Amino acid sequence: MGKIKVTKVKSAINRTQNQKRILESLGLRKMGQTVEHDDTPNILGMVNKVKHLVSVEESK
Repeated sequence: MGKIKVTKVKSAINRTQNQKRILESLGLRKMGQTVEHDDTPNILGMVNKVKHLVSVEESK
């Protein structure tokens, strides 16, 4: 199973409550913060919902 690095690059101000909750559940609170997750379908679905606020890169 692979890993992905998710970095928050845009603010959640003026975003829907659902998008804010998704960022929180991914562990992203501050701008520029990076977290690493397994690339499960659940995580990839959450990243897809907030793809305009984050950058994603695959890691080993």
